[in-house]
Amino acid sequence: MIAAELEPLAISDGEALDAYSRAVVDAVERVGPAVVHLEVAGIPIAAGRRGRGPAEAVGTGSGFFFTPDGFLLTNSHVVHGAREVRATFVDGATHVAYPVGDDPSTDLAVLKVDHAAPTFAALGDSGRIRQGQLVVAIGNPLGFQATVTAGVVSALGRTMRSQSGRLIDGVIQTDAALNPGNSGGPLVNARAEVVGVNTAIIAGAQGICFAVPANTAQFVASRLIRDGRVRRSYIGVIGQSIELTRRHAQRFHLAVQGGVLVTDIAPDSPAARAGLRPRDIIIGIDAGVVGSVDDLQRLLTEQFIGRDAELSILRSGSMHKLRITPAEG
Repeated sequence: MIAAELEPLAISDGEALDAYSRAVVDAVERVGPAVVHLEVAGIPIAAGRRGRGPAEAVGTGSGFFFTPDGFLLTNSHVVHGAREVRATFVDGATHVAYPVGDDPSTDLAVLKVDHAAPTFAALGDSGRIRQGQLVVAIGNPLGFQATVTAGVVSALGRTMRSQSGRLIDGVIQTDAALNPGNSGGPLVNARAEVVGVNTAIIAGAQGICFAVPANTAQFVASRLIRDGRVRRSYIGVIGQSIELTRRHAQRFHLAVQGGVLVTDIAPDSPAARAGLRPRDIIIGIDAGVVGSVDDLQRLLTEQFIGRDAELSILRSGSMHKLRITPAEG
């Protein structure tokens, strides 16, 4: 009898499903009105038939208000180069969305609508989400407006290559179903905070979808609103990632067994002025470790623009330090 009294109370399947449903419904009710359907016209595509000149494409996507004064977040690949973008609100009203700036390197863009936002979705801290956590995707796949899908965070810390060739770090993988037209919509947690901007799927795969983390979106959006673009630094080298031998790594006390082999240098560039040469191997800039081209791209942020930095290189079997002043790229 005593043992029976100590048994934990079982939660029925119905109660568990009700709790799950309430979390999804609450997130959708709070964020859904901030999501818009984007109709995009005039995207340049390849030349038309028989050399008739450039043709234009018409596309659709999703976006969402993240401020109360009409600023929208979406994907760069949805709106880049568009002649006109129109945003349809949840109540059916349609307004022109004007470009503020876009950043192909993170596949993010900001638009502005000169009309009061019905509501806005708060950007949460994507650094706090955990694998297995409930997430909800809201968007307009294949033209079906205000579509909701739910799933979990499948993995964290993925990397994805953007259309510009740069890697996007910290990408969120989810199994919340995405389809063409979901791009640019919010990925939302159970507290109705946006933790990611839905951006990509793997064609032919089932349940492998990706979102740019909200922390990246917060940084990029602030720069786009301030400057119209994200400023990055540039040193003017063409290079390739290479592996170093274990002997070299141990000899020079390197954190990684890799570097960037310089294959060419742009004339009158910061690299040329610093004395960098072809066949040099870049292994660091200031305190940052360079083990690959992607590492170098990540490190060349706006903080280096116009500021002296120390470039660590291997040349003819010896380590050298060069002073370099990256320019704005």
